[in-house]
Amino acid sequence: MEKKIELICIPSPGTSHIVSMLQMARLMVARDQRISITVLLIKRPASSTDLTSTSFEENNDQTSIRFVHLREPDPSNSLIHLDEQARFFASTGEIQIPIVREAIVAEFMGRPGSLGNLAGILMDMFCACMVDVAKEFQVPSYIYFPSNASCLGLMNHMHAMIEQEEGSEFINSDPVLNIPIFSHPYPANVLPITMIYKNHNTTTLLGLTNKFKESSGIVVNTFSELEPVANRENEKLGPIYHVGPLVNFEKSIGRDEMMRWLDDQPRSSVVFLCFGSMGNFVEEQVKEIAVALERSRCRFIWSLRMSREVLPEGFLERTCELGKLIEWAPQVDILSHVAVGGFVSHCGWNSILESLWYGVSVAAWPLYAEQQMNAFLLVKELELAVEVKMDYRQNENQIVAAEVIENAIRRLMDGGSDMDEMRKRVKDLSETSNIDRRRIFL
Repeated sequence: MEKKIELICIPSPGTSHIVSMLQMARLMVARDQRISITVLLIKRPASSTDLTSTSFEENNDQTSIRFVHLREPDPSNSLIHLDEQARFFASTGEIQIPIVREAIVAEFMGRPGSLGNLAGILMDMFCACMVDVAKEFQVPSYIYFPSNASCLGLMNHMHAMIEQEEGSEFINSDPVLNIPIFSHPYPANVLPITMIYKNHNTTTLLGLTNKFKESSGIVVNTFSELEPVANRENEKLGPIYHVGPLVNFEKSIGRDEMMRWLDDQPRSSVVFLCFGSMGNFVEEQVKEIAVALERSRCRFIWSLRMSREVLPEGFLERTCELGKLIEWAPQVDILSHVAVGGFVSHCGWNSILESLWYGVSVAAWPLYAEQQMNAFLLVKELELAVEVKMDYRQNENQIVAAEVIENAIRRLMDGGSDMDEMRKRVKDLSETSNIDRRRIFL
């Protein structure tokens, strides 16, 4: 019997990061049956949410992909007093190194010959310190970058600026920057907030690029036709491997009331509003969205994880024939339905790739993390989306007026000749992404 080629995958403890890396793992074992993958699931100290207890393991071939739940780190005093972001970086970084080392010894040295078959360690971008662990075991290390090539290039660019004492002055001004990875001037007010201030969290995040450069290569969830400028510029960082689009193709089982309702709607007539697992709005903003939807008279599905009591009085009765409100949205099911013609999105990268895969045009409303940059990439750089508010930041108490939201929805769903051209670009990229994906499996 031919020996298996062993690979270790280390995702960071966030749902989107775990799901994306598992898509990568499934792709590898589907392509080469000699590969066996061990996924080390990190447990953050004193975390209120144990992501490792979810059903990530249920939908995987246990003969080729197995899961090891790492022990919880001892929460030190230095972690207890850190803010949430700093605690995340600390709890996915150096504190995990002895735990990962311990797991590799137990799982691989305990199985005769398995360490000798260990081909490398694929680690999430936030776990880049594990490059040092790979060096200890004398195996190659690869960084898995679940976001896009533009974000990777922007991190590297901003790291250089921060080291040169630049960057923080942009937050309260509106200059336009020339950043090599973009072909258009970049407005500083849409820089990701985590890349601007010269503080511990920013230097920690951007400092990850130093470890990226020490790795054997960077695996990016994109494809060459989507980000040609960024892909070309990133070649300076070392070996770059494009493996996208890695999309979650798992659909829900059965046809519930919402999906049956979609079956009865005209083709491309429904706008879908969904803002990710952390996409929450204050009550006033929810009311503005409701007013915008009602005025637009568009058919809609709105994923709203708030009490419906916050909605304007009579909204549900007046729109009951037009749309559906749901708490949790089976996003792949909805985006893949022929009745869906537009997607108002927070611009998380997984959501963007899913919308492109299914050829659904986007209205960009970023909330946090690198999503403002993703919105710029879609709206300005690639002209694949319309803008709701590109410089919106979830924690700054901004309220986007109903009129702005309504105009974006109307343009997305009705539009004109410019929207026809945009839809054609989206459809063309959808076909290209499907072709690239098929090539990966050949």
